[in-house]
Amino acid sequence: MISSDIIWGIFFIFQTCIGFMGNSLLFTLYMYTCLIFPHKKKPVDMILAHLTLANAPTLIFRGIPNIITSFGIRVEMGDTGCKTVLYIQRVTRSISLCTTALQSTFQAVTITPSSHKWAWLKYKIPAFLQPSLLFFWMINMAIYSVVLLRTVANRNITDDRLGYQIAYCKSSAHDGQISSIFLSTVFLRDLSFLSLMTCSSIYMVNILYRHHRAAQNVRSTIQSSRSPENKATHVILILFAYGFMY
Repeated sequence: MISSDIIWGIFFIFQTCIGFMGNSLLFTLYMYTCLIFPHKKKPVDMILAHLTLANAPTLIFRGIPNIITSFGIRVEMGDTGCKTVLYIQRVTRSISLCTTALQSTFQAVTITPSSHKWAWLKYKIPAFLQPSLLFFWMINMAIYSVVLLRTVANRNITDDRLGYQIAYCKSSAHDGQISSIFLSTVFLRDLSFLSLMTCSSIYMVNILYRHHRAAQNVRSTIQSSRSPENKATHVILILFAYGFMY
């Protein structure tokens, strides 16, 4: 009988391989469009390319260690390897969350009616995309610098001292004040971006719903059920759920 650990290992293999290939393909397509057909490049392409670029290392640096440990293989990465793997995991995971929130906000601004008081942002927000993405990297790399200072390789799996611990890495218990600041910062960051994504999604669904109702008078029942508004709403909800998975 196959153990649960092996089942999880197989699941992680499929998840990592499919996710990495999918994100790599999308990134290649975005880069191809930017380099070969620059006139077709859209501001949202920069966000999506950045999102796929962050997702790929997240899958690799989280998936491979999980696969190894699921099959009962113990690998000594050393302190440097452990710091590197865990640091990249945390930073790229956070970049994915921040970028997804930025994408939701950008889409919300894009579909804002021209008569709305925030319509002027349509023409201003593309200029803020690149600085925002750079800011995401800087702030998350700074937040998780504590990982580089506190994390070491887990050489003794029976060590039950307080602190973060997984199969191949562990960290000693932080100083009370440092730990409080770190956890509060991570919590506020996640709460801020998830709230931003939630508000943007609700706003977009509301606009699409009102537009759908206004267009019902000129569409048949069959056409309405397949309307672009419904399709866009489904995409928004999928993106919203994706953000909360992180």
